[in-house]
Amino acid sequence: MNSKLQTPIDYLKGVGPNRADLLRKELGIHTYQDLINLFPNRYLDKTKYYKINQLQRNSAEVQIVGQITRLREVAQKRGKRLVATFQDDTGNMELVWFRGQKWIRENLKLNTTYVIFGKTNWFNNSFSMPHPEMELKITHEKSLSSAMQAIYPSTEKLANKGISNRVITKIMQQLFLETKGKFSETLSNNILKEQNLLSKSEALFNVHFPKNPEILSKAQFRLKFEELFYIQLQLILKNLIHKSKIKGHPFAQVGNYFNSFFKEHLPFQLTNAQKRVIKEIRHDLGSNAQMNRLLQGDVGSGKTIVALMSMFIALDNGFQACLMAPTEILSVQHYNGLLEYCKKLNINIKLLTGSTKTSIRKEIHENLENGQLQILIGTHALLEDKVKFKNLGLAIIDEQHRFGVAQRSKLWKKNVAPPHILVMTATPIPRTLAMSVYGDLDISIIDELPAGRKPIKTVHRYDNNRLKVFRFIRDEISKGRQVYVVYPLIQESSKMDYKDLMDGYASIEREFPKPDYQISIVHGKMKPTDKDYEMQRFVNGETQIMVATTVIEVGVNVPNASVMIIESAERFGLSQLHQLRGRVGRGAEQSYCILMTSHKLSNDSKTRLETMTRTNDGFEIAEVDLKLRGPGDIMGTQQSGVLNLKIANIVKDKDVLQQARFYAKKVLQQDPSLGHPENQVILDTYRAMSKYKNLWNYIS
Repeated sequence: MNSKLQTPIDYLKGVGPNRADLLRKELGIHTYQDLINLFPNRYLDKTKYYKINQLQRNSAEVQIVGQITRLREVAQKRGKRLVATFQDDTGNMELVWFRGQKWIRENLKLNTTYVIFGKTNWFNNSFSMPHPEMELKITHEKSLSSAMQAIYPSTEKLANKGISNRVITKIMQQLFLETKGKFSETLSNNILKEQNLLSKSEALFNVHFPKNPEILSKAQFRLKFEELFYIQLQLILKNLIHKSKIKGHPFAQVGNYFNSFFKEHLPFQLTNAQKRVIKEIRHDLGSNAQMNRLLQGDVGSGKTIVALMSMFIALDNGFQACLMAPTEILSVQHYNGLLEYCKKLNINIKLLTGSTKTSIRKEIHENLENGQLQILIGTHALLEDKVKFKNLGLAIIDEQHRFGVAQRSKLWKKNVAPPHILVMTATPIPRTLAMSVYGDLDISIIDELPAGRKPIKTVHRYDNNRLKVFRFIRDEISKGRQVYVVYPLIQESSKMDYKDLMDGYASIEREFPKPDYQISIVHGKMKPTDKDYEMQRFVNGETQIMVATTVIEVGVNVPNASVMIIESAERFGLSQLHQLRGRVGRGAEQSYCILMTSHKLSNDSKTRLETMTRTNDGFEIAEVDLKLRGPGDIMGTQQSGVLNLKIANIVKDKDVLQQARFYAKKVLQQDPSLGHPENQVILDTYRAMSKYKNLWNYIS
């Protein structure tokens, strides 16, 4: 790193204490290094010069070379405007100023060649340009400001205090003069050669002062590659260090529990994807390192069976296992699902949630500590200090984005040696995001659905087709099926939402009267006991229609429910729509998802609905969602720190990210300690980044 780059920004010529203070507060620029990493948002292409007779009526920004032949003042309602006649060898146009006229009149030279730049207006059959940027042609040819003009990020406050784009460009030029444009290389020669990258100094110069679009894209590629390379290097290193330092329990054998379940009690054939994932997990559990794996799979892809078989491996080696889920409903469902299998194999399994009775709790605590209890399923209750295992070998966390990092580490501390960790999620995370946010975890993906599952048919219907939709529901119920009707609930306008829900409920009651039909209703304002009662009635098949808010998004499993109607579907995000749709299609019958909307739809809503009707693939849906919402929203606040990138963009620079990860892996495979002379520069850069935390605050 160029040592000068840690100089406080106050010392740069042309900045001074007041400007420095504003730059710190508004843009987070504390040092020369921060300024050099203030990358432009966009560029004005000044590589092209227009003739007046080539101008189009499109108010684009153009650059023209010519001379001012005449100046005059024109009276208007309020005050005057200054108008100049500007001409080149093809015609003439007007330049107009509404303010600052005295200075302009005193400084403009007639019949001298200028380069002007600005937006054109078409008025009264001729072109005019208000408040053009002007530079004498002689100065223009000499100046460092390049043909492509950088436009930097700014704020209202900066603009009001006179720190315009021109000012930022000036101080950027000053920075290059003071550092002589020389910056330490941060990538090894091998990588520079193989990827045909510009040097660090060339890249920085050309990203701020590009001469043409070609050199600009080379400079941007080099800087994006470097940024993503170091993020990936950091994540992969974290994973390697984790594996070498944190020893896990090596589960040497796959024994009786696993084998007899696989041969005698497995209710269906495993898919190839499930087999592959179990193999990856077995490999991790058998090695000496602690497993830290993320298991991704769409709703209904069979993650629970994989989790169960992983727990059997722990049991076969004399260890205990636990599974933690974010809600009581979900943990009860996991427990009920696994109970049958465990009974057949004579395995002691228990459920622990907030509502577990004190007497049962006591018994669970005792049996955990003496090792009689083999598998514990539960909610956050598993994290309480009273819960002590005899020897926890495997901890499985479902829907981990709902648990903080601190909560995960609490599970670790339940043991002398940390248990193996398997994190499961039914929210498909786009590959690029997974590589950046969970880059330190090993990732397994179940990307096929079990045989015999029919893909859900999804259609979009407008409100005026409601009667047809009701007719369809009647037909499905007459075949013995059940139906969900879901309403959006958005906290801020909960009065209105509650009214929508109640109006909807009333209209469904009119269409589906008792005693022929029974309807359940579930929403956030109900007591938990009432909610559970209504849910249970639906699960038992006592009611045919469940009217609900998004309470049911995660976790209810009713194989007999074959229709999901989503009201005001335009108000839901893509991943939410996909999660809701996953509540049906769990039995062998054909299932349907009907998206109801009004005719008024934004472009984003149209894209979401079109994506839902086109595909059932959660990963494809997640990619579209990422494009629409950006990474921060998808990961939620606790994860967004990792994505505070300076120049790269996770969505648009997918290919760069993959190349960067490939090279980071390659370097560490060949040289895990970065000790080769060839990698000295990478090691130095990496150390410097760890030291100057403020630069690399985006590596969480």
